[in-house]
Amino acid sequence: MKKFGFALCWLILLVACNNKKNIPDVSNIDVPFTTLRFEKDFFAIDTNHIEASLNGLQKKYGSFLNDFLYNILALPPMPDSVVSNVKLFIHDYYPRYQAAEKKFASFREEEKAIKKGLQFVKYYFPQYKVPQQAITFVGPLEGYGNVLTSSGFAIGLQLYMGKDFADYHSEYLSNIYPSYQSRRFEAAYIPVNCMRNVINDIYPPKSGSQTLIEQMVEEGKSMYVLDLFLPETADTLKTGYTASQLQGCFDNEAGIWNFFLQNNMLYITDPLQTRDYVNDGPKTEALGPASPGNIGLFVGWQIVKKWMGEHEKTTPEQLLQTPAKQIFEEAKYKPR
Repeated sequence: MKKFGFALCWLILLVACNNKKNIPDVSNIDVPFTTLRFEKDFFAIDTNHIEASLNGLQKKYGSFLNDFLYNILALPPMPDSVVSNVKLFIHDYYPRYQAAEKKFASFREEEKAIKKGLQFVKYYFPQYKVPQQAITFVGPLEGYGNVLTSSGFAIGLQLYMGKDFADYHSEYLSNIYPSYQSRRFEAAYIPVNCMRNVINDIYPPKSGSQTLIEQMVEEGKSMYVLDLFLPETADTLKTGYTASQLQGCFDNEAGIWNFFLQNNMLYITDPLQTRDYVNDGPKTEALGPASPGNIGLFVGWQIVKKWMGEHEKTTPEQLLQTPAKQIFEEAKYKPR
């Protein structure tokens, strides 16, 4: 298999590289949105009267309490076990809760960015029922960081403490979250992850066997819509690439595409062969150590941008419903 060498580039890519002209004004779109700080109430409960305290949380947070106890903490649904495990979790995680409260003394900037994203969601998908609240919590470090529930966005602050947070670099967590993942455990990723969850709710990921090119275009469709929801957010945050990785992709776009063509990879369906190009990772092995993982997202994104440039009247909803194979064939993508 022919390899393609990535050139290192240390340009700080803080602005989006795609066309950001004509960003619609969404300031008048009414999107009621608030944040509930569940972790404050949870870690303040009376550990001598846990059952009564949990009943109080149930009244305030409704079904989210059950989500937290049985999905996030993964407790067995037995009253005695819940009481003992809640008490143990509060004891063990109290220092992490304190660290999270210090870092997120205010959640205003994150809430503002999420709400702005939801205004764009409502602009492009007016029939979609947008979440009306975020519920922050502190849960297990090896657990959930950002999920969309019936209660709204559930945001685990323990996974947004900053890449230098000491717990991420323990031997145990380093095995769960390699450095290429933990470097993204920054507050700036909260709005991005929330909008990704919305996109997955609007357009659930495809299941079943698809060719590599179809998988890449599906990634590109989601990335294109994410761009619409967060037009002023850096592409490094939306792709998850480092600045040098993303700049390397643009600098070597033709070479990346030729790699897939010359190795006859576009129509393979074997997951063992496609996974290196459409899954997260520290790099794409065949393209060299400076390349990003999930490079299929970049390729698919460029194909979709080209196709949308030739179908300007196509709505985002129509884009998502257009078969990936059709988009690829009509785009006639040939980077130079």
